[in-house]
Amino acid sequence: MPLRTSTAAAPLLDLPTVAERLGVNQRHVRRLVAERRIPFIKWGHLLRFDPVELEAWLDRARRS
Repeated sequence: MPLRTSTAAAPLLDLPTVAERLGVNQRHVRRLVAERRIPFIKWGHLLRFDPVELEAWLDRARRS
């Protein structure tokens, strides 16, 4: 299996995958998108999420 280089982009995540990753329902993720509280990509009528940006967003949201 080849190693991933920094130029290789991770596949974008869809809404159900993000909801599962966050442990919330899809409606909650849609609310976060509507309030522009989560990084997302709008591709036509589709919502997609960059996994790297999502993890960075989660890191910023962590409280110590």
